[in-house]
Amino acid sequence: MIGFLRRHWLLFALLAGGITLRVLVWLAYEPALLYIDSFRYLGNLDALRPTDLNPLGYTVVLKVLFTFGGLAFVQAVQHVVGVLLAVSLYALTLRYTSRRWIAAIVAAPLLLDAYQLQIEALIMSEIWFQALTVGALWALLGRGEPAWWRAGVAGILIGLAVVTRTIGFTLVVPMVVYLVLAGGAWRSKAGWRRIGVRATAGVLGVMVVLFPYSAYFYSQAGYWGLTGATGNVLYGRTASIADCSKLPPDDAGLQLFCPDEPLSERQGIDYYTHFVYGNPDWPPEGLPDERTKEELANQFAREVVLNQPFDFVGSILKDFAKNFDPIKRTHHNDVPVERWHFQLTYPYYYVGESTLETFNATTYTYDGVLPSVNTDLTSFLRGYQLGGGYTWGPLLAVFALLGLAGAAGVGRARRSGLRAAAFLATGSGLIILLGAASFEFSWRYQLPALVFLPLGGALGLAAILGARAESIGAATGRRPKMDDYPDDVDAEAVADFRQRYGNSPLTPLVVVIAAYNEAKGIGTVLREMPTHCGDLPVSTLVVVDGATDNTAEVAREAGAYVCEAKRNRGQGAALRLGYHLASECGARYIVTTDADGQYDNNEMPLLVKPLLDDTADFVTGSRRLGSYQHDSAIRWLGVRVFSWLASLLTLRKITDTSFGFRAMKAELATSVTLREPQYQSSELLLGVMARGARVLEVPMTMRLRNNGTSKKGHSIAYGANYARVMLGTWLREYVLRGGKRADRAVRTS
Repeated sequence: MIGFLRRHWLLFALLAGGITLRVLVWLAYEPALLYIDSFRYLGNLDALRPTDLNPLGYTVVLKVLFTFGGLAFVQAVQHVVGVLLAVSLYALTLRYTSRRWIAAIVAAPLLLDAYQLQIEALIMSEIWFQALTVGALWALLGRGEPAWWRAGVAGILIGLAVVTRTIGFTLVVPMVVYLVLAGGAWRSKAGWRRIGVRATAGVLGVMVVLFPYSAYFYSQAGYWGLTGATGNVLYGRTASIADCSKLPPDDAGLQLFCPDEPLSERQGIDYYTHFVYGNPDWPPEGLPDERTKEELANQFAREVVLNQPFDFVGSILKDFAKNFDPIKRTHHNDVPVERWHFQLTYPYYYVGESTLETFNATTYTYDGVLPSVNTDLTSFLRGYQLGGGYTWGPLLAVFALLGLAGAAGVGRARRSGLRAAAFLATGSGLIILLGAASFEFSWRYQLPALVFLPLGGALGLAAILGARAESIGAATGRRPKMDDYPDDVDAEAVADFRQRYGNSPLTPLVVVIAAYNEAKGIGTVLREMPTHCGDLPVSTLVVVDGATDNTAEVAREAGAYVCEAKRNRGQGAALRLGYHLASECGARYIVTTDADGQYDNNEMPLLVKPLLDDTADFVTGSRRLGSYQHDSAIRWLGVRVFSWLASLLTLRKITDTSFGFRAMKAELATSVTLREPQYQSSELLLGVMARGARVLEVPMTMRLRNNGTSKKGHSIAYGANYARVMLGTWLREYVLRGGKRADRAVRTS
């Protein structure tokens, strides 16, 4: 526990600050802060009208929370959610980089930004929108390359985000692009099939939410939609820039919708959206023809966009750029920034002639108290906020640039495997800011960027610094699944090998060894390797898996053929590369052993003989049938548990699923689907058995490592991941692909 606290001390320091600030906010404003939109949500709790200005997502959340408490309870829950989101983003970042200070930077804005704290205290939808988007990020990024079902989950969460705040619809675009790019699947024909499946699942996930919601809207409104905010949104933007002289002069309706003020004296977007179009008595003279108010507003906006495209786009980009201002201030005609400031007294926003009575009645109804503040605390919070307690706009710009640079493959990012992830986070943040700016600028609309842009910047920075997607395993013991063979690393390694040794340098019997930083021990293993097995000469192929020591040089000096993969991808990736390379270079039989001296290579004739006699296709050693030394009681138990589990799943007696000393026919080794970069022993064994191969177990010896420590993580983490791979392989090979179950038993000898 002390070690855990020491490793993550920076996060805990930030948590202490973030939690303290939230407690102060909760105590400062009783029972919670109310804004204009708050009354729309509260006024729709019973009717649940989908046709109101705001969608129903947050209204439903409130309806659930009010069964447990009042407004003060809702505020407390929203503060807790804010803290959990920060911790969640910290953990997600650590799946892509071992640099904890980078992860802490990602968590800091959500924990300490005063505007974030203030929005959590308001009865508003923002924090729940952020929570749904973080859930979507976890579904897509949490476990390497996304499977179809995770894409579907992400789509469902994005759909729920849309019915919480409609701006969430913009997230569909970066989601689909990410599903195309993730894992480099687009490089192969089989990869495009995976892309099609998971992209379809993602889009269907969105529609699973939006179609029934829109159908409910149709039942209430008589037309398809998601919210009552339709014509007024675009009308406000175009009314503020419209040149009335460019509208059809004979169309009285469009001229009526054009503001009377000259362009230089126009009001802001918010004014035309809510106080002009939103006024049910406007226009006072009535409509000139049979067109509805919404039809005229939409036609007016379309005419302005077509006649003034540069003015329209320029006004949006100008508002978008405001998000990166160094000081949060009120720009001309914009929504006042003071709306999102901590006030010294309880803020009463205008909601009609009886504003005070409305606020008082609302808080008394839900909590039995009138609105009140603790002036000492509000003074502190206001001083903190105005004194710089927020995320600096240029810093958000830096995050965005780092994310874009990582996505573009600048520097080491080109080989990092993080480019798609950096694009997803950064692209999502930027497209939400751009989408919001298309309506109008408000500092409130910047808050979703606190989720996306720091994460995207962190992933971009990790990529540029040289972090790789495989560093997920540093925090979780897991690596992303491999793409089809050959990927870029495989192709480069094979080309280098052929340039060194020619096309067919290997003998019919090849020993494949995966080695990562094994310079101290591999020389002994290679010197003890038999030169012949029966009448067959033995070649040894060492696949160096992105080692940072001189493993390759030691192996060459010991007489082995060496294939060097430039990136460390895991033992499974190295062995798969070795299987294919050996087969392509002349091998008929392949033996695998480890580089750490745990296996007795003198027992190889016993392992290979059934292949040469054609009585088996795959032969694996078994420590339980032979003898072995162990230094972990958990692993001793794990060998037995996983043997029992594999026997149950395949209906075949198996005594050892993870023995690394094995022999197989080359065509069998290259025909099995291998996706796991690390915990690959059970994937290979179950894959071979699912193809109906003749499998034989023979007694073998297993010793302790001759040097170093295991790279597969702690026993518990290893066991959890090994179980995941075994069950996943069984589902894929036996359930989905209909593998053969019990027509041939696993024989022992």
